[in-house]
Amino acid sequence: MANEAAILHGVQKQYKDFTLGPVDLTIPTGTIVGLVGENGAGKTTTLKILCGVNPADAGEVTLLGGSPADKAARARLGVVFEDAYFYAGLSAEQIGKSMAGVFGSRWDAAQFADYLQRFGLNGRKKISEYSRGMRMKLSLATALAHHPDLLVLDEATAGLDPVVRSEMLDLFLEFIQDEQHSILMSSHITSDLEQIADSIAYLHHGQLLFQEDKDALLQEYGLLRCGRAALEKLPSGCVIFTRQNAFGCESLIRDRLTVQRLLPEAVIDPAGIDDIMRFYSGRDAQ
Repeated sequence: MANEAAILHGVQKQYKDFTLGPVDLTIPTGTIVGLVGENGAGKTTTLKILCGVNPADAGEVTLLGGSPADKAARARLGVVFEDAYFYAGLSAEQIGKSMAGVFGSRWDAAQFADYLQRFGLNGRKKISEYSRGMRMKLSLATALAHHPDLLVLDEATAGLDPVVRSEMLDLFLEFIQDEQHSILMSSHITSDLEQIADSIAYLHHGQLLFQEDKDALLQEYGLLRCGRAALEKLPSGCVIFTRQNAFGCESLIRDRLTVQRLLPEAVIDPAGIDDIMRFYSGRDAQ
């Protein structure tokens, strides 16, 4: 387990109108794992199970060598959820004092003050006076100031302007320079994950379709444009889904090298994470 910051094995969660899992997900130490999926796919549920906010109905969760129920393991966890902000009547300085009581000796007041300065946050202002981007920066400062080994981020860059988002991505890359640090990050902004993630895990209707190395994933998948007859020359499993339009067929394919060899005249463009999600969703909706 030394090479994994966290592992979800066979994890399931049942709600009245939604079932998650079974999910097998691994966060290797020293890496950034990007968690993607449509709204309602189960991303936030998965993160909350990992953090011990919600219990799993089945399966096993290993968190930093322990379990989400272990206080010592949770103390080494930094968490930012999209909809979890501090009480608006408090100031950042008051939040820092509260966190010192929560984390005890792990809380680094000087580090917290440094982050406030770095992010341009006035520690005496009430949270109600902060913009969304400022509140997110405060959440990150709080998550980082107790020197966590694993950051769990739920849509941490959503709604931020490009400048602030770039600043946050730089911070995540800076954090991961310590090879004992890891990040699990869900995001609808897949271009962010294409920049910084080491691997991509795709949740779809509560099922984890894959977790793959990002570079290999982007190299393997492609968008093929050709006629229907050409598609019939491809081996089974190469074509994920095909959309028919007035100009012919557009298909999401994998094993681009094989497809290019079999259809040397065909146009095959790289497929991004958005493309992969769009075609998988189209396949299942058919």
